[in-house]
Amino acid sequence: MDLGLNGRTVFVTGASGGIGRAIAHAFATEGANVVVGYHAGEDRAREAAARAESLGVKALPLRIDLGDPESIDAAADRALTAFGTVDVLVNNAVEWPSFPAPGERFETAPPERMRRSLRANLEGPYLLARALTGQMRAQGWGRIIHVSTGLAVDGFAGSAPYTTPKSGLHGLTRTMSRELARAGVLTNVVMAGFVVGDRSLPEAMIDQAKAAAATGRLTEAEEVAALIVYLGSAANGHVTGELIRADGHFLVA
Repeated sequence: MDLGLNGRTVFVTGASGGIGRAIAHAFATEGANVVVGYHAGEDRAREAAARAESLGVKALPLRIDLGDPESIDAAADRALTAFGTVDVLVNNAVEWPSFPAPGERFETAPPERMRRSLRANLEGPYLLARALTGQMRAQGWGRIIHVSTGLAVDGFAGSAPYTTPKSGLHGLTRTMSRELARAGVLTNVVMAGFVVGDRSLPEAMIDQAKAAAATGRLTEAEEVAALIVYLGSAANGHVTGELIRADGHFLVA
């Protein structure tokens, strides 16, 4: 199937590792140029860009701080200057909030943890989408995918600073769909499953994650990437405003 991505430009945030790196590679495999957005890990971002370029496309490693509006605007401007257009935006990056302290309760958790997470994980993706939407509308074509989690739908004790911004992306996506779809810009949410990626995690946590999925296994980054590539392609002409799970029906009791 021709996905119509050859020569398109895709901006993937959090693309230096994990799911983001798999997304960038999957788009490059389809002939798309890739902006490899990263906040830390410049060396890994350059490696991801080089891997994309080995497939015959152009790639640009680009630092962006989603908690800093000036950094967001500068990154959007640089991407547009380098490639002329950004046809697909994948808001994949996440700033992980710190874990609750022992004995911490909902009403005693520090509000600053929530404020920081809202800024980086909700306001940041909103501002980046806002910075790139105008040229998508002008050309009559664009795709925006926000990466989220099923925990934002199901809930998980102690995760409010993480799940609340992700829930906000769900509402934002549905509003963007109503505003942008007739201009040819489709926007969706993909709720990724538990992916180990580059992290070193306790075996007990991995076993718990496997048990929480109906499939009985972890999610592979490439599985999430494949869905995102479809949603970000010309093959998707009518799916917009949707919240789609790619997590093996992951549910933590």
